[in-house]
Amino acid sequence: MAKPDFLPCSFFARDPLVCARELIGTELVWGKCSGLIVETEAYLTLNDEACHTFTRPSTRAFVERNEAGAIYIYMNYGVHWMLNLLVKGGERSGLILIRALEPRRGLSAMRARRGVEELRRLCSGPGKLAQALDITKRHHELSICSDSRRCLLPRSEVEVRVVADPRIGISRAKEFHWRFTLAGSPFVSVPVRPPLTRRRTAMTLRAK
Repeated sequence: MAKPDFLPCSFFARDPLVCARELIGTELVWGKCSGLIVETEAYLTLNDEACHTFTRPSTRAFVERNEAGAIYIYMNYGVHWMLNLLVKGGERSGLILIRALEPRRGLSAMRARRGVEELRRLCSGPGKLAQALDITKRHHELSICSDSRRCLLPRSEVEVRVVADPRIGISRAKEFHWRFTLAGSPFVSVPVRPPLTRRRTAMTLRAK
């Protein structure tokens, strides 16, 4: 029997930061739609104040009962569903938020669900991509490694340039450079600021 060509559970049985980085450039297949992952964020299940496990017993229970590659879905601010993947089996476990995609297949369905035409706006954020792909709570605790209709295809490019910078949209533990983006991609949720720009901003704040 031929082996499936999508990423196996063993891919997610490693360090969360390694997985989050190496997910950049893979292709997320969701039904008849798909998109290239261009942005992720890693969260550690231990000692990470920005991770749900820090304050939510239900998330800690999810981590305990599920295997690597399990899908973790939650609603952000009561409005947007968020797609996360469980990383487990290495020295530390974590959750990886899929933040943005470069749309590839199923564009008409994505546009109808999102109500927008511009390609860059279809999946340029975690809530947007969940809406575009019709990802909801019904997918919670399924596996991303067991069904070709809902899976991750390996990178097609041998070399993928990945940029690491601080996580965004959180109020705690913001200093960790655990947001990973595809270098130069116009499909990310928020453009990566050049290091020089960040330094100048910090200098300006100190001067005040």
